[in-house]
Amino acid sequence: MIWLALFYFVLISVVSALVFSGQWRNSLWHGIKSIIPQSRQYLKNYYGRRENLSLAPRANTIGNGWDQQQILVVLAGIFLLGSPVLWMATRDTAIPVMSDESADSVDPQIYALLEGEMLVPPPEVDAELIVAAEAIAIQAEQIAQQSSSIDIPVAAVHTTDLRFADRKWDRINPRYAQRLLLVFKIMKERYGYEMVLLEGYRSPQRQNMLAGKGAHVTKATGYRSYHQFGLAGDVAFLRNGKVVITEKDPWARQGYRYYGEVAESVGLTWGGRWKMMDLGHTEFRIKGILGNAAMAEKLIAESNQPLSALQ
Repeated sequence: MIWLALFYFVLISVVSALVFSGQWRNSLWHGIKSIIPQSRQYLKNYYGRRENLSLAPRANTIGNGWDQQQILVVLAGIFLLGSPVLWMATRDTAIPVMSDESADSVDPQIYALLEGEMLVPPPEVDAELIVAAEAIAIQAEQIAQQSSSIDIPVAAVHTTDLRFADRKWDRINPRYAQRLLLVFKIMKERYGYEMVLLEGYRSPQRQNMLAGKGAHVTKATGYRSYHQFGLAGDVAFLRNGKVVITEKDPWARQGYRYYGEVAESVGLTWGGRWKMMDLGHTEFRIKGILGNAAMAEKLIAESNQPLSALQ
């Protein structure tokens, strides 16, 4: 939007200069004559008529004594002063998305851990526990939509149908997998939260299916999400042998806050920062890969390699 305001300001400035400066008009006139010789006579006649009009006495004035040029000055001033107002009215006020495109911003001690031991993924959670948790989350979301007091705004009802989600860690690129496992470890040791993976790799076909449900689920189509590159995942919590997804649960809500803080500390981008919040989502961003199917295959093929072996 700032570029629109800048363009608007320059345009009004140029028009105002042409209206009030005879020198600018003459320069423009000579430029046009040199560019379009075949129109020279026509433009000369037109310019002559304009000069005669400009020398004629101004008999037509507005009732309050203002002539046309004074009114043009006022209008130009309004347009020029309106430029910053236009920018303020149209600027993007959305919460900025954190975009850690590399591990450069990661704490050195954490980066050393990432370069060291290979963390082992936990066992895959029973799908029935996840399906039950998703049903509870949908019910809680429906109740919350009827209430006027919602503590944390949520992007969408949980409609990703996690029965068909891929929870295999060997389909996740180690650049993301090892960071996520480190987050799991810190969450358990520091805050007492046990984490579970709801979905890691997501096929482009499934991504398109979810996008087809509407923007309230996801706006990203196939290969436009880091899920297709093995660089994103959705998680939840495990409490007393049950999976907890809904952020309407105060315990889980606090857990998501901790999760976002820890995830960002290891170089991941957290969906809780987005305008359409996705509290359980994190991703490891690499510039220029979205939309590249060949790169997606390459990154998925690296899944069984140690992080230290990757560039």
